[in-house]
Amino acid sequence: MPVTRRTLLAGAGAASLTTLLASCAGFTGQPSGGGSSKGSRTLTFTTWASDTEKAAYKKLIAAFEKANKGVTVKANFVPYAQMFTNIDAQLSAGNAPDVFRAGYGQIGGYAKQGQLLDLSSSLGGEKSRFIPAFWEAVSYDGKPYGVPQQTDTSAIVYNKGLMQDAGITSFPDSLDTAWSFDEFVATMRKLRSSLPASRFPFADNWQLAGSPRWLTWLFAAGGRLLDEDLTKSAIVSSAGTNALDYTKAFFDEKWVPQNSSTKSNTYADTTWVAGTTAMVSAGNFLLPEFSGAKFDWGVTYLPKDVRGADDLGGNALVATKAGDTELATKFLQYMVTDEAMSTFCGEALELPTLTSLVGKDLGWDAPKGVMPVFVDQATTITAGDVAQLTVPASAQITTVLTDELEAAFRQGQSTATTLQNIASGVDKALA
Repeated sequence: MPVTRRTLLAGAGAASLTTLLASCAGFTGQPSGGGSSKGSRTLTFTTWASDTEKAAYKKLIAAFEKANKGVTVKANFVPYAQMFTNIDAQLSAGNAPDVFRAGYGQIGGYAKQGQLLDLSSSLGGEKSRFIPAFWEAVSYDGKPYGVPQQTDTSAIVYNKGLMQDAGITSFPDSLDTAWSFDEFVATMRKLRSSLPASRFPFADNWQLAGSPRWLTWLFAAGGRLLDEDLTKSAIVSSAGTNALDYTKAFFDEKWVPQNSSTKSNTYADTTWVAGTTAMVSAGNFLLPEFSGAKFDWGVTYLPKDVRGADDLGGNALVATKAGDTELATKFLQYMVTDEAMSTFCGEALELPTLTSLVGKDLGWDAPKGVMPVFVDQATTITAGDVAQLTVPASAQITTVLTDELEAAFRQGQSTATTLQNIASGVDKALA
């Protein structure tokens, strides 16, 4: 789910294999140390995972165990809904896993509390291998506390039949031709006039802790959540007003289902698969699910205003301080080799964070032309966006956004009041 982008795919080139091997022993597809003098060792790893991710993790774990004789990786796959409740309890009790998966926005909070392993000495030299925004996303106070395993981005996925019924037969085919905010409104109006009352033009994917995805609209309008120093809110602005007025209209005009707001217990993609909505903002990680849709569908770019923008999706792997830090580090190193990342992202329909893999076809099992849209869309994420989305107070800020956007969308709270309430809540969280 939910990173940052400056021209995301711009930045340092990948290190050569020779440089890589010289800078970090064992940082290859075959980690060093198989046959450790410590004998049998067990690494504990906790993650949530889709079916495709779970299969990819199991394949990579088997390869890691084969390359490191005597090592067993005990993987614990848990539902996302209970993932971090469990992790927080285990950290408090002192029995957390050696490695766990975390969203980019969560790393700063855990690092600030001193719960994660500082990887500066073991992985600090590998910074140039990664797309800069994602290295920034795993860093706190200038130090890396995780490895960026993958990213995902949102785009507009549409039901071709419902679009055609409304007379919409052509779609943006590049970032440059993406619908403007006004053009997207015109598209939704056409759909609203064509669809029965029980169906809707659109649904956004800001449910179930996904409220930071609303910031895509704010960034596209040229606004900011935080000031340049990341010390206080900057949302009270003309751009903030434009973004909130724009998205409030989704509900006022019945362009989205009324129960699709930030406190909904149902993800937006489920309404789209059911045929209730003509378009949905959805991440590429959902493509395996969409393959079961009983209608033809396509993908196009998110609307833009002052600029294009997207949410910071994807996740990292982090190590805890109290576990087997040597083995945990080796596992993290392995999981971000070119080969391991290619396998994971290719099989799970996700995007890589290594510069060496940018622009490469990773064998995604998706309809022709679909994945390139997500790859292009990812380039709209800027480093400035990422910095605002990964502050240690991200969890508290998410709660503020969820509550205040719900009040604006469903309870009639004014734009001015909502923005001021968000600003106050953000400032309190940052204090």
